[in-house]
Amino acid sequence: MSVGRLDAARAVDVPRIVAVEPGSPAARAGLVPGDEVVSIGGRMPRDVLEWRLMVDDADPELEVRRGGLEVLVRVPKREGEALGAEVHSSVFDRVRTCDNHCEFCFIYQLPKGMRRSLYLKDDDYRLSFLYGNFTTLTRFTEADLERVVTEGLSPLHVSIHATDPEVRARMLKNRRGATSLRWLRALLDHGITVHGQVVVCPGVNDGDVLEATLAGVLGEYPELATLCVVPLGISAFNPEPSLRPHTQGEAAAVVDAVESWQPTYQRLLGRRLAFLADEYYLLADRPFPAAEHYEGFAMHEDGVGMARLFALELAGEVAVGTGPRSGFFAAVDGAPAEGYRATRVVLGAGRRSRTDREERRPVGVLTGEYGARVLRPLLAGRPDVRVIPIENRFFGGTTAVTGLLTGVDVARVLAEQPEGDRYLLPDVCLSQGRFLDGSVPADLPRPVEIVPTDGVSLRAALELAG
Repeated sequence: MSVGRLDAARAVDVPRIVAVEPGSPAARAGLVPGDEVVSIGGRMPRDVLEWRLMVDDADPELEVRRGGLEVLVRVPKREGEALGAEVHSSVFDRVRTCDNHCEFCFIYQLPKGMRRSLYLKDDDYRLSFLYGNFTTLTRFTEADLERVVTEGLSPLHVSIHATDPEVRARMLKNRRGATSLRWLRALLDHGITVHGQVVVCPGVNDGDVLEATLAGVLGEYPELATLCVVPLGISAFNPEPSLRPHTQGEAAAVVDAVESWQPTYQRLLGRRLAFLADEYYLLADRPFPAAEHYEGFAMHEDGVGMARLFALELAGEVAVGTGPRSGFFAAVDGAPAEGYRATRVVLGAGRRSRTDREERRPVGVLTGEYGARVLRPLLAGRPDVRVIPIENRFFGGTTAVTGLLTGVDVARVLAEQPEGDRYLLPDVCLSQGRFLDGSVPADLPRPVEIVPTDGVSLRAALELAG
């Protein structure tokens, strides 16, 4: 589940071109930003997936609305050649919103007054495919299954939480939660790759329930590609008094439960299958597993193995950074990056020529409280570099991940730092150049360099410091 653009939630919409690649077929045909595509070959696409299929043909004909007039634009191109036009949204019909009422949903824990699009909950399999959003399948249908299988919309990401039907229905506060995992079985039967997720809530689906879920996954859904186990996150605006954060002992018990099942999965399935989010090792004060434990870091994007991979990147053992991406499905021509996975705007990042002045400038690496615990031992040998943890007072509660930092908290901490130093800010804090609170890096009291959130990029940025 994640945030989508509000204009994508309207009942009826048409693709609106927002960018045209110079020299592309779209540019040569005269398409320009602002054009509204009423139809393609006489049909209107429901989403960017259908858009991709329609414009993939040779010489597509687009009925375009421009300046109040409708014109027919024929785009000369080869079959399979990219059109070269980006559209405004991934979904042109109504986004399938979530009809669950999970107490642990973080969207319910947002403060009032933020931009409206942040409060949109989706449970749309299309966004699961495009951006890695997790869906509960409670609104999935036979027609959806047919489309997923026919068009090969794989992988998908499914929130499981519990395999016990009654527990799952209670957690989702939706009676369909007891039966909707039948669609997971159907997806696996049709060869669709599925990544699963369990959000563990203390006293709800931990302990014996978690053990039953780990056993149930093996018995009922052994074809799952991966299963990530993540802790409940609680902000200061949590409206549910029954929800509470993990104690260190409870976190350790979850770590022990998952790690005790991994040898069984390995023996029976040939892989570990279930993995713990990095946050669990921090909560339990346990060391992160070795790199080979993560079997290729398939769930890196969901915070599984991110710390271990970051360390390898920073040490120079991995040549290409694998930080958070703007979207999984970059191959879809025209698919925009939306929501919290929106395009990172990197200002001042990248390798620059070194100057004597910059060599002598101390460096402050801005990060969340969890990020600081990861970075400090990695940068302990650099006296010219200091890690600056930022407490998340905006959301409060247990919110300590870097990706949820807001401009107001970064500004508060930066104002206390000396002028003239270099300050590095990870781009995971930003979507389309803005923090979650709507502010931008230019609003901060000190200049910052926005650095991609991976160890390779941080290593390159620190090379300027000596």
